[in-house]
Amino acid sequence: MVAHGFKNKGLTPFPRAKRADLFYNPCTMTTNDKTKDVKLGAVITGSARGIGAAIARRLAASGYGVSINYVSGEERARKLVEEIEAAGGRAFAYHADAGDYEQVEALVEETAQRYGGIRIVINNAGFSQHATIDQVSVGDWNRALAVNLSGAFYTVKATLPYLKKLDWARIISICSLRAMTGSNHGAHYAAAKSGLIGLTKSLALELAPGITANAISPGYVNTDMNAAALAKNGDAIRAMIPACRVAEPDEIAALASFLASEEAGYITGETINANGGIYMR
Repeated sequence: MVAHGFKNKGLTPFPRAKRADLFYNPCTMTTNDKTKDVKLGAVITGSARGIGAAIARRLAASGYGVSINYVSGEERARKLVEEIEAAGGRAFAYHADAGDYEQVEALVEETAQRYGGIRIVINNAGFSQHATIDQVSVGDWNRALAVNLSGAFYTVKATLPYLKKLDWARIISICSLRAMTGSNHGAHYAAAKSGLIGLTKSLALELAPGITANAISPGYVNTDMNAAALAKNGDAIRAMIPACRVAEPDEIAALASFLASEEAGYITGETINANGGIYMR
């Protein structure tokens, strides 16, 4: 399948770099040979809303060209692009299913061509479903693993040729509290998110020292995914959290932004809990 994105019509194809340290910048129409200082592209899966959108805003504000990836919610993705561009950032919206390698590969190629390369990978796309193990169908199980776990592998695999050209790059996966605690209403989701931790550690070992790989494990966050649970049991949930509240997406994005920075180069293979103290290791 071929993913459908919003093409930058009227521009000629971007030249390919002839050396590992040369990258064409379509914004300045110049080639920059100091890759350490270049803000290239950031691939962010599932970034039209929630945590992904908050990360996109922060990375765009710091100078990265960002992909606003969505499966549904095209209008929301368009509005986020407009918001980022109005603030002086670079963004484009692109329809791609994280559970389909060919679509992920197309998203990666579009991002690399638009921004002259890729330095940051954010694996954020997720599929969540409240269902006990006897209710989960084989299709449900496969979909949870495809989006939450295989999607991260697909994105890393497609971006590695670009990341390896650079002196440093970052891979960040958005995990979940359920990877730590398990779940009595979503074993497939918990299992897939647990797999992200193993993938993160393996990437950290394999890709060091230039490329770091880390995961963030949020607890309850004020997003669409948690809206129903918070509406029904919000008081009880907040009572279980030492911080006495749920997180806002931008709080998780702030941590992701730091891990994506050059300053975070000595942190790799870690899963960082950001859950208000509801689970401590």
